[in-house]
Amino acid sequence: MVTDSLLKTYTESDALALADLVHRGEVSPAELTEAAITVIESVNPALNAVIHRLYDMARAQAGAVDKSAPFAGVPFLLKELASSWAGTPNTNSSFYLKDVVADFDTEVVRRMKKAGLVLVGKSNAPENGWSITTEPKLYGTTKNPWKEGITPGGSSGGAAAAIASRMVPIAEASDGAGSIRVPASCCGIVGLKPSRGRVSLAPFGDYWYGGAYFLCCSRSVRDTAAYLDAVAGALPGDPYTPPVPDGSWLTLSAKAPRKLRIGFTVTPPNGTAIDPEVKAAVLATVAALEGLGHHVEEHDMPLDADGVWATYTNMTCVQTAATFDYLETLIGRPVAPGDVEAVTWAIIERGRATSGTRHISDVERLRQVGRDIVGDLDGYDLFVTPTLTQLPRPFGFYDMSETDIDRYNAKWTDAVFAFPFNISGQPAISLPLGWSKGGVPIGVQLVGRYGDEATVLAASTQLEQAMPWKERRPPVSG
Repeated sequence: MVTDSLLKTYTESDALALADLVHRGEVSPAELTEAAITVIESVNPALNAVIHRLYDMARAQAGAVDKSAPFAGVPFLLKELASSWAGTPNTNSSFYLKDVVADFDTEVVRRMKKAGLVLVGKSNAPENGWSITTEPKLYGTTKNPWKEGITPGGSSGGAAAAIASRMVPIAEASDGAGSIRVPASCCGIVGLKPSRGRVSLAPFGDYWYGGAYFLCCSRSVRDTAAYLDAVAGALPGDPYTPPVPDGSWLTLSAKAPRKLRIGFTVTPPNGTAIDPEVKAAVLATVAALEGLGHHVEEHDMPLDADGVWATYTNMTCVQTAATFDYLETLIGRPVAPGDVEAVTWAIIERGRATSGTRHISDVERLRQVGRDIVGDLDGYDLFVTPTLTQLPRPFGFYDMSETDIDRYNAKWTDAVFAFPFNISGQPAISLPLGWSKGGVPIGVQLVGRYGDEATVLAASTQLEQAMPWKERRPPVSG
């Protein structure tokens, strides 16, 4: 029996607060698991954020969890994309993979388990992750808990909606062109894309030449910092090895940073418009940072965003096609147009039609662009931008039944400030620092130097205190 008192504590606490209750013996992992199940059963029917409910597995894990672990007994969701947790579905939200069950743990999952996180389910994601909304045909649309009819973002939209609505305090998220930060913005939570190579992709070697990143979304900066402590670290032989700070990210996130030199922009580098409420949120954040004693100046990015986006998406097509070539060996038959959504098929076809010389030329251009982005921002400790240039779009705006891949990719202009930092490898966080007149969250992005999550997190903690969001709660929540 889950008491009202436990439910109140569960829905009002972040992950570290729940783990602290376990550490002190005031609540058990089993009790937290039952609280999570109760909230999911109550809230998820309205949102469709959790698409695999793994309650029996969670109950068994809760009984054996290390009660001294940093996230001891904390209920958690794994994203239905890429990461493998043995014994759970691993479909990438694709009909082609609908019967696949993971038979091994990826390295990051081993670290999740060691940290004491208890898997209660898997969160919804668009097919193959290639969307900044979450509307897969296989599992259906995930709703935004803040407002009817608008996207929760993607591709980690299920995770973000579940966290914002209090189903879980923290969940896995991943980011190939904004997919941690975009749903964090749409759902009013925290989403950090770490530095390139910060979290090992083992047993896989690499993906999208360091353009794909794995971490989490949460409701507090400290949870994100502690999660980074739990899962970060390159393995010997990994292709990217960012510098490691002297001290834990949780400890460093709580220390006020020295006076920082901060650049900001409200001018999209592709020449598109920016919503006035989004612009106002960025300027309010800049004013708060200046009030905290930091030096702030405006600086617009000299980036051929449309051209670079075309190169980046062409590169991803090749690696996606190669992934499906590998998946065909698991499924035992070739993938066909009817097995995947139209956008996915268009990506596969383009990837298979791209020559090796064209592909390596695209990779070389992206390497040079990444160097240019880092060089352009090198004078700043932090760089502040909108996460999205517009408020969350209505359902159907990003339509994966589109057969023209260029026309589909052109719809991603709202995330023009997201994908450049997948290319450059820099850490970037979206914080819920603005709210529209209609009560919709607006994310503001802070970008740091490569390997310097510590400064990003420390400044984020300052903003969390100066512009708090903890008490804000969506209409649909536990």
